[in-house]
Amino acid sequence: MPTAALPTPPAAPAPQPPCPCGGGAPLSDCCLPYLEGRAAPATPEQLMRSRYTAYARGDEPYVLKTWHSATRPPALGLSGERARWVRLEVLSAPPADAHAGTVRFRATALEGERATALEEVSRFTREGGEWRYSDGDARVTSRRVGRNEPCPCGRGEKLKRCCGR
Repeated sequence: MPTAALPTPPAAPAPQPPCPCGGGAPLSDCCLPYLEGRAAPATPEQLMRSRYTAYARGDEPYVLKTWHSATRPPALGLSGERARWVRLEVLSAPPADAHAGTVRFRATALEGERATALEEVSRFTREGGEWRYSDGDARVTSRRVGRNEPCPCGRGEKLKRCCGR
């Protein structure tokens, strides 16, 4: 008796890349809707995370669009940036009131074997009903990271086996 061919199971969907903001969700479910203009961040922390993601992706139009008009620079020059943003740590994000909020964070960039950490208290205000970045107080530190040291991205691997490839 002939046997019928078994149906081929559907292919598993390709894994989605994690969002650079470190929120734990895939990019498509986290910051991408904001970057594509399909949603507006509901909190200062969401806006800060989406702006970090935009910096990591080199999306200058989004960064400028989410900057308060009173403090927005004319341009940033992200297209020529060589540093690679590898980690975001939200250190505090107290609940905002109806008009203003703050987020304290540390963002780490890697350029070769040099890690630069930007620690900032960012201030956000509402403009046109949406959160906008106003300004911040920042401190920047930089250090050399040896190839056998832990990678500054926080995954726990040595630099040479992680972001230093």
